[in-house]
Amino acid sequence: MMSTPARPFLLLLLGLLWMNSAMAVEEPKYKVLATEGSIEVRHYEPLLMAEVIVEGDMDEASSKGFRLIADYIFGNNQNADNAASSKIAMTAPVTVAPQSSKISMTAPVTIEAQSAQPDIGKAQTWRVHFVMPSQYTLNTIPKPNNNAVSLREVPEKFVAVLKYSGFNTTAKVQRLSDEALAWCNTKGMKILGLPQLARYDPPWTLPMFRRNEIMVEIAAPSSLR
Repeated sequence: MMSTPARPFLLLLLGLLWMNSAMAVEEPKYKVLATEGSIEVRHYEPLLMAEVIVEGDMDEASSKGFRLIADYIFGNNQNADNAASSKIAMTAPVTVAPQSSKISMTAPVTIEAQSAQPDIGKAQTWRVHFVMPSQYTLNTIPKPNNNAVSLREVPEKFVAVLKYSGFNTTAKVQRLSDEALAWCNTKGMKILGLPQLARYDPPWTLPMFRRNEIMVEIAAPSSLR
């Protein structure tokens, strides 16, 4: 029988292999409304997310969160009709965001605009989430057996996205988060939450081929209201 410490590592490895080998990994649907350099303004359709709240620095939280949600989608769940568990297809990206006392985790989530730049290096509480495949609704998706994993419906939203490649260090993510927030401010956009780091590739992907994004939720641009 597999030891308890070995199981999370295997789940992580299987998940990364799944992401890397899948012919077509589903990604959230969105429409690009504007582009300026490496920044896009996107409109996302409503989403269903599986998420966890974990503690640690950015790398520790990413690893912990991935393992918990991978455990859920690989079968530690209960079908809505009380039948046996099911595997849920992996999607991309894996997203991590620092948490603040100003963030409410009710559904739908309401996030108060931050008055100061987030200090990612000091953050010790994080939200990690995967977007669930579009075939599911909150009523039909298998329910987590682990109470640490929660499911949440997210309404349509507008997001400013800074795209880049390479490794993700705390200093780099902080710098690019500050850059994304500054861009939003110069455009007069109302910021609705802390920046999120979205990663699309497994860790062995060559740096120049890695897809990373800093995502900042914003109010609907005035031209679309």
